[in-house]
Amino acid sequence: MRRLITPILALVVAHGAWANEGPALQDANVDLRDTASLQRGAKFFVNYCVSCHSASFMRYNRVAKDLGIPEKAVATDMMFTTDKIGETMQVAMKPADAENWFGVVPPDLSVIARARGADWIYTFLQSFYLDPSRPTGVNNVVFPSAAMPHVLWELQGVQRAVFKKEKNAEGKEVDVLERLETAVPGRLTDAEYKQTVHDIVNFMVYMGEPAKLVRYKVGAWVIAYLLVLLVAVYAMKKDYWKDVH
Repeated sequence: MRRLITPILALVVAHGAWANEGPALQDANVDLRDTASLQRGAKFFVNYCVSCHSASFMRYNRVAKDLGIPEKAVATDMMFTTDKIGETMQVAMKPADAENWFGVVPPDLSVIARARGADWIYTFLQSFYLDPSRPTGVNNVVFPSAAMPHVLWELQGVQRAVFKKEKNAEGKEVDVLERLETAVPGRLTDAEYKQTVHDIVNFMVYMGEPAKLVRYKVGAWVIAYLLVLLVAVYAMKKDYWKDVH
């Protein structure tokens, strides 16, 4: 057992050290009880993400049921790659074409929020900036040299990176990112864009574990039941011990 625990602890410590590197992540502040946000997030997700990324663990009829969206509206406004409401969110782009265009097949996003974390995705979608050296013309602070283009650029606009000179551990001057600033405004204000990204991340967190919504509903009833039971048990305890005291 001791031999098993030691490497596990080493991995945990190493992961913690790795997680602290890189830019600070912004708080996505997800709230799966915000149905309106989840509905907006579903709309943005199918319009901007499913063009390249699949979500093969998520079915359209499950989204309709969980988020309170009429199946007719889902079929009309969200299903672009199938005409069957029970199908999963598949991408129309062929893997060979994706690899030819982007150099890599875009990953499935079904559980990306569980793998990367909501804060990581939230920060990533706000951190694209102009970089002529990249094939897509942009780079990303959170995920440098990412193959993904900035698909939300029309909403956010275009950002430029402002660097400053700093000395590294070896005493050499290197360029360090100081801030991102707007070069070309988008259709949304900064606050509106952050809300849009929040909605997308909110939906992706739901998509990674749809059963959470069920647990929230069942949990409320369980707590209510336990409170009622507590009153009954306390009354029974008083009646049982009244002759003793």
